[in-house]
Amino acid sequence: MITIGTAPDDWTLYRDLTREHRGIVYYTVGLHPCSVDADWETAVSQIEAFWNESDADSRPRPVALGECGLDRFHLPKDDAARAAEIFSWQQAAFARQLALARRLGCPLVVHSRGAFTESVAMIEASGVDWKRVVFHCFTEGPAEIAELVRRGACASFTGILTYKSAENVRNAAKAQGLAALMIETDAPFLAPVPHRGETNEPAFLRHTAEYAARTVFGTTFETFAATTSANARRFFALES
Repeated sequence: MITIGTAPDDWTLYRDLTREHRGIVYYTVGLHPCSVDADWETAVSQIEAFWNESDADSRPRPVALGECGLDRFHLPKDDAARAAEIFSWQQAAFARQLALARRLGCPLVVHSRGAFTESVAMIEASGVDWKRVVFHCFTEGPAEIAELVRRGACASFTGILTYKSAENVRNAAKAQGLAALMIETDAPFLAPVPHRGETNEPAFLRHTAEYAARTVFGTTFETFAATTSANARRFFALES
């Protein structure tokens, strides 16, 4: 499993879990847009050190940079000026992390909520290798997934695939195709049916996989699991 970094207070925690559970737990480091504030530069300035640590045994490197990106959904609804200010910080923090990802040549986990067009434009401008980009928790439709596929990027899907109202997301998953698909928990959020509304956890990922295999892709659970696991190992360069 991969623990996803969101802010400085979880980066070292996840690194330590990775060290304690080698070959089982991996981690990423990045500043989530909802963790961005006026002091975002201080946080982002700490990221590269996780790749530069010399003792790989006690301080394993992250497998990706992220999650980072843009989020309009959680901006203040009643203060347009404040929302614009925070979004400008998000853009600046994302730009800085994109530049770092390009320099490191590492995979990039992108959070994009209500800002797909802006996120794509910023990645395009950054020169990051699109083949190393995954839009996590994908909630857009077939038109948006086509934009990623055309560029060589991919998307990862959550328990939303199992929700009755999520036909658009299922169509996006089908449009991407199983050969590039990854699934995830987004724990503690977005638990799949039959646990919708509960606190999500890694064990529930099987429900997403079983539903997606049967209903979305018309294949066996075993084939779906093997393919998506191989996709994740290849994208993040995990140990076999």
